[in-house]
Amino acid sequence: MENCLFCKIVNGDIPSDKVYEDDRVFAFRDINPQAPFHVLVVPKKHVASVAEIDKLEDSEVAACLRAVAKIAADASLSGGFRVISNCGPDACQSVPHLHFHILGGRQMADKMA
Repeated sequence: MENCLFCKIVNGDIPSDKVYEDDRVFAFRDINPQAPFHVLVVPKKHVASVAEIDKLEDSEVAACLRAVAKIAADASLSGGFRVISNCGPDACQSVPHLHFHILGGRQMADKMA
C-alpha cells in the first residue's frame, strides 16, 4: 500500500533496525520499545489488521507466527515473552498494517489491560 508506514519499511524506503526477513515476513525493532526486547513482525503483504486476516494465505499467517518463535528463540527469551496484535482504534492500533509485537526481556505484568 502506497502510504503505509510498514510497507515503506518492508520496501526499504524507510530505514529500520531489521531483526529478521524471509520471503513473506519482515521484523524490526520498535522505535518506542515497551520492554527491553520489543520487535514488530509484519507480513510483507499489506493487510490492515487481524480483522482482515482472511486476505492472507494460511501459509503467510503461519510464516508470521514461525518468525515470532524463531526471533524469540534467537533472542534467548527462554523465560517467556508476550505476543500482541492490536486491532483497530479501540485497541490503539497506530499503524494499519497487521503486525505482531514481541515483548520480552523482563517479567510482564499479570494483567493484559
